[in-house]
Amino acid sequence: MSPKLINPSPAAYLDSFDKFGIHLGLERIQQLLNSLENPHQQIRVIHVAGTNGKGSVCAFLLCILQEAGYRVGRYTSPHLLDWRERITINGEWISNQDLLAALQQVEAAIDPEFPPTQFEVITAAMWWYFAEQKVDVAILETGLGGRLDATNVCDRPLVCAITSIGLDHCQQLGNTLGAIASEKAGIIKPRCPVVIAENQTEAIAALQIKVTECDAPVTWVSPATSTATGAIYQGFEYPLPLLGNHQLINSAVAIAAIQSLRTQGWQISEAAMRTGMANTQWAGRLQWVEFNLNGKPRKILIDGAHNVAAAAYLRQFVDANFRDRRKRWVMGILNTKDQSGILQTLLHPDDLLFPVPVPVSVTTSPQDLAKIGSAILKVKPHSYENLNLGLEAAFEDQQEDQQEDQQNDVIILCGSLYLVGEFLSQKVNKLELTQKNAP
Repeated sequence: MSPKLINPSPAAYLDSFDKFGIHLGLERIQQLLNSLENPHQQIRVIHVAGTNGKGSVCAFLLCILQEAGYRVGRYTSPHLLDWRERITINGEWISNQDLLAALQQVEAAIDPEFPPTQFEVITAAMWWYFAEQKVDVAILETGLGGRLDATNVCDRPLVCAITSIGLDHCQQLGNTLGAIASEKAGIIKPRCPVVIAENQTEAIAALQIKVTECDAPVTWVSPATSTATGAIYQGFEYPLPLLGNHQLINSAVAIAAIQSLRTQGWQISEAAMRTGMANTQWAGRLQWVEFNLNGKPRKILIDGAHNVAAAAYLRQFVDANFRDRRKRWVMGILNTKDQSGILQTLLHPDDLLFPVPVPVSVTTSPQDLAKIGSAILKVKPHSYENLNLGLEAAFEDQQEDQQEDQQNDVIILCGSLYLVGEFLSQKVNKLELTQKNAP
């Protein structure tokens, strides 16, 4: 039996579906949407899949299309602070009242004999809400994979985008780049445009099979070139506020998708593209955060870095910007991830590690992370039973003003977006994280 929305709390209702786990497939979501009178068929869609970079591409697209004057829905996952941040219109979170109304519609449509998963419930609510709000376009980030993801129910997307592909979620998607790429390629539809990021040969081969099968017009995207003021892609120069060299490929994918829309008649000026890129923000990804710890002002770099490829991006960034400063890593990782691969990618022997738990049931224990780290580091790490203790230890003996004291170590929090979310919920006011947060 499916849960009932007795208590008017969207978070409690959605959390009650967690027990149904992850089950990929389109039958349940299609049945649910059919009972809701197929709201997904009323929405024009940009669909984004990939292992890393999906959220950044969605953020770029949102800001450009909003600057061009369109009413833009965006659906992303997971959330950092609140379920509402997954569903936005022009960057503004869905209100608690509107999310409750959407979930009530979904609840009424559920067949109790075929309970949906948690992701299917929130995805159905998104489809219903965007249809009710009559958005001009919805930018959808896949939750897991693509072919069997609950977002993959639209037959004619305006354009699909596939970002960098790596080994992640191997339990559900396969153990090779080719297998994973085949799942991501499932969002490609017959004769619908697709833009695809530069990837490894094995992934490209799998994507090409689907492109050919669907006779889809394809743009193969190479990274933009860095400039003194941002980046340039195919002669178009633009600001690039998001940190990290990987944003050269992510921004290029977004620009290519926008160019596809322009060829379809969407009115998006180059000025809107530049301003939109300049205004792009994406919380929790290579983001510097100032906060107070036990009454003292502190500064920390936060990033998800929840798989090996993302860890490599993060290490590249800190090495390029802080080559001569030691790194202190406050880190938690899920037990479904490649803990050894992530730690081996991030840690250098002279670094320090402060392992903490991720606030979900599938966390790797800090003791296990410390054991893995001990084989890499010169200084044996201790484990910490909660995030605050790990932060206190990491900042011990550090000067309060890191900007002025360049001899301080660089302190980074990473390993899981759930851990990043816990940090932000404890240390940062929600209004500081998003400028447009509906009541």
